[in-house]
Amino acid sequence: MEVLVTALICFPFLWAILPAVIHNSKRRAFAVYLGCTIVTILSVATALKWYLAGGQALDFRLPYQHLFGEIFMWGDIFLMFFITYLSYKHKRLIISVLTIVSTVVPTVLEKFGPKLGLAPTMRFDWLTLIMVLIIGVVGSLIGIYAVGYMHGFHIHHHKEVKDRRSFFLSMIFVFFGAMFGLVTSANLLGLYFFWEVTSVTSFLLIGYTRTDEAINNSFKALWMNLLGGCGLTVAISVGIIYFHTANLYDMISAAELNPNDMLCLLPISMLAFAALTKSAQFPFSGWLLGAMVAPTPSSALLHSATMVKAGVYMLIRISTAMADNYVGNMVALIGGFTFFAASCFAITVSDGKKVLAYSTISNLGLIVACTGCGYEETIWAAVFLVIFHAVSKSMLFQCVGAIETTIGSRDVEEMQGLMSIFPKLAFILMVGIAGMFLAPFGMLISKWAALKAFIDTSSVYVSTLMVLFICFGSATTMFYWTKWMSKILGASKREKSRDLTKKNEYISMFFHAFMMIALILGFPWLSENVLKPLSDEMFGDVKQVISYENMVIMIVLLCGVFIIPFVNYILTKGQKVKQVITYMGGVNAGDNFNFISSTGDPKELEISNFYMEELLGEKKLFTPAILISSFIIIVYLIIVVGGALQ
Repeated sequence: MEVLVTALICFPFLWAILPAVIHNSKRRAFAVYLGCTIVTILSVATALKWYLAGGQALDFRLPYQHLFGEIFMWGDIFLMFFITYLSYKHKRLIISVLTIVSTVVPTVLEKFGPKLGLAPTMRFDWLTLIMVLIIGVVGSLIGIYAVGYMHGFHIHHHKEVKDRRSFFLSMIFVFFGAMFGLVTSANLLGLYFFWEVTSVTSFLLIGYTRTDEAINNSFKALWMNLLGGCGLTVAISVGIIYFHTANLYDMISAAELNPNDMLCLLPISMLAFAALTKSAQFPFSGWLLGAMVAPTPSSALLHSATMVKAGVYMLIRISTAMADNYVGNMVALIGGFTFFAASCFAITVSDGKKVLAYSTISNLGLIVACTGCGYEETIWAAVFLVIFHAVSKSMLFQCVGAIETTIGSRDVEEMQGLMSIFPKLAFILMVGIAGMFLAPFGMLISKWAALKAFIDTSSVYVSTLMVLFICFGSATTMFYWTKWMSKILGASKREKSRDLTKKNEYISMFFHAFMMIALILGFPWLSENVLKPLSDEMFGDVKQVISYENMVIMIVLLCGVFIIPFVNYILTKGQKVKQVITYMGGVNAGDNFNFISSTGDPKELEISNFYMEELLGEKKLFTPAILISSFIIIVYLIIVVGGALQ
């Protein structure tokens, strides 16, 4: 396992050199395809070897651990100087202060602080297994998609943007390596290095086009993520000074054994704070919204499917140390509030990519809320949400990018009748949307499990608020997804044209759709053989959250969702049909888009969704949402820090 995990981390960093130095498009594409294939094989092989070996949590040290420790330390220092240089160049001095503080303090403690024992630096367990497969499989598919998308991005649509595809594709592999290192690290000093690499990678890709908007948004993402890095620094410092350890699991155990000791809760609260920034929860959601200026593969990979999962991964890790205490209450309230607020904002926008951004923030909020409660049901729901959300959102972002390339717009209103014009794109989009809010797909099931757990929460006011958040948040979620779905299925004025989506883009998207359906069909096996062992590992022997009978009902529902329309299509294929003109409140003018009104005037039918921008729009409620969430975090952190200082 040690060798496989080392290869899993090191290979993407080394392979990133190839697309960076190869400038011939075909050769570079081959290098990316081959690299993504190897990453997938490595991740699946690592997961399988651990699973077949018995599936027991494995703690170990990397070969040549001392050398890796030096690489991590000097890597931190290099990133500090790199960020400081860019901050000085663009006159963002506060960012240089954040990176210097968050790098110098742990480095000094590591070199001159208390000597630490030879604790394990890596861990592979059930949660690691899930994350490795998400990064390796979903991430690699996005890498394959990126080759075709970035070709069209520069050659056909954005000729004014300097072609830096070699850099873009190279950064994707750097990101793979950083995420693999992050989810396998047990030592916070190593984890901090990988955490910062993901932040810098995100910063570079958001600013890819080098427009003023892209540069401003990239720096917004950087300072918010560096703020989280400062939280990690405090956790590391407290661990080394007071507990003489930098091991994440030692800190979790200390908080579990001493749930009322604020000093033990202090590093947990700082880790939770860092995770809230990375997972783009309010008041830190602005960076993910700004990240949507990046090319679509970046949005799919970093800002929906994997990087933001680093935050919720950390919260799932520490969830047992947050159950029924101040830190857990803070995390649950921030997550629940974000779930509700972001879903409200999603109603008010018609930009497809922005709808997906708000939906991502909202769904991450639900996952965060589940981790804050820290019960078996909520962690089961959180992990299943992570799996389902990664596949669904990756597919949706890719599909919206392909639609924008083909029709020249990503506005939901411009997707009217997409099913009749570009049925393949519409099918993929429909599967993704259905996966986000319809039964029997996983998001709805996870909400049910979370709702049950919230009702059982010991804190009455937290329980009440969480139930309200999930009920109203789910209602608003259904509203914006239903609006989008109705647009796709409506009649279209647009004439049929050539689909500009590349074959490699379709390969990735259809494989995502296949995985989405397979997740439901294989849900009984997944729940019994992956999610239950994970719950047992974290909480001891626990009962199955959803009964076998309910799982069978889910599969029957899924068959109904897909088989009935397919059978209907087969039975009616080739039959002659009589088209019936829609009644539009006047005399039909021969088609479904024009009619004569009661005054005798010719009218053109216009169909538009209701966005309620004046009631729920960003200009009205975004600032209050920032203030409310900031207040919650500040109050709870004051309680924990103040208690630790007593």
